[in-house]
Amino acid sequence: MPVSSPDLKAFLLATPFFGGLADASLDLLISMLAERSFDAGATIFAEGEPGRSMFVVHAGDLVVSKLGDSGRSIRMTDLGPGDFFGEMTLIEMQNRSATVVAETETVLYELTARNLYAYYKADVHAYVIVMQNINRELCRRLRRADRRIAELSFHASE
Repeated sequence: MPVSSPDLKAFLLATPFFGGLADASLDLLISMLAERSFDAGATIFAEGEPGRSMFVVHAGDLVVSKLGDSGRSIRMTDLGPGDFFGEMTLIEMQNRSATVVAETETVLYELTARNLYAYYKADVHAYVIVMQNINRELCRRLRRADRRIAELSFHASE
């Protein structure tokens, strides 16, 4: 089902990635997004692949996993509408740090590194807000990871 621009705009404003953007800045960023649809079971990207884009989940459920030392896939987290992923490759320009697979039919909005750079050139103030939003989410994820590590360490010492 196609999403009308006002509906998409309202959805994106409610996500952590787009919070705080002025109307014109949001419209510009929305114009840079590409809608991508994936069937259940499709791999969005695999750990170790080069990456030059990030995604915002509009619909569907996804699983993020990493390969363990034994070569076994370890489920790291689940993603759903409003979440975003793939942003690390835009910041550090390294290969993908995990694999993301669609558990259900999924609709994503992709923002490429090239478009993010164009956004920077067109509206540096809005670009800074977007980068702050990304950094806040990365900090939240790091805190969750710290808690998990602490819990695992506690259970391992029992």
